[in-house]
Amino acid sequence: MLKKDYFKGWYFKCSSKNKTIAFIPAFHSRNNNETASLQIITNENSYNLSFPFLEYSEKPLYIRIGNNVFSENGIIINIKSDKLTVKGNLQFGKFSPIGYDIMGPFKYIPFMQCRHSVYSMRHQVSGYLTVNNQHINFQSGIGYMEGDCGTSFPNRYIWTQCFFGNGSLMLSAADIPMLGLNFTGIIGVIYLNGKEYRIATYLGAKICEINSSSITVVQGSYKLNAKLIKNNAHSLAAPDNGKMNRIIHESASCKAYYKFSYKNKILCEFISDRASFEFEYK
Repeated sequence: MLKKDYFKGWYFKCSSKNKTIAFIPAFHSRNNNETASLQIITNENSYNLSFPFLEYSEKPLYIRIGNNVFSENGIIINIKSDKLTVKGNLQFGKFSPIGYDIMGPFKYIPFMQCRHSVYSMRHQVSGYLTVNNQHINFQSGIGYMEGDCGTSFPNRYIWTQCFFGNGSLMLSAADIPMLGLNFTGIIGVIYLNGKEYRIATYLGAKICEINSSSITVVQGSYKLNAKLIKNNAHSLAAPDNGKMNRIIHESASCKAYYKFSYKNKILCEFISDRASFEFEYK
């Protein structure tokens, strides 16, 4: 039996040499009425496809929605609608999981509005997709995977993910309601040279600067800055009390700047035109 007003979704980002595509299979329940959707984001557009139901298992991860399968091994997809045709098969290399649950001690709190999961910071992607007659070769591609569940997305939040060199990073900051109060929750991972650097509220992370397109987070002697340089946002549906009736905007592939340092020593600094960004912090 599903919980009343509940959603669960997974985010599969796949980047080839010059293209990025993200798949978001999800189910949502409002007043015990379950529906499912598959949202797809490309460099050029976003699409939202409805399905009557979704089947999944967590260990091993396996998601079936319509004739489409998403798992830790890869993606098999066959979509044909009025505005979108996607067909192909992608294979994933070994996942790079993080050391422990990204929610830390908050994973034990039963009434949180939204829970985040990180399945893989970086893995190889190979195979081919055809998207509206455009052939995409994912040979030597890169992937990232995460998930969310709960009742609603936070009212205000920032999320970004980016590959760089042999690394990957993810950062999210959001207004978190709890027991009638609100606080800013921060979670992030910088996967650099095979080492995981964790940035989180439960480790003392705080926002020291934020504006309409940039966020700087400090945690002890560590500092991380993420700045959206050139937007490429497309609309997505997001959950609000289990129903997908909120519109947010994501750039699956945009230009952004990142700088991560320790005691003023730069650990990594770069500009990427393949970053992913959601800036719902107004």
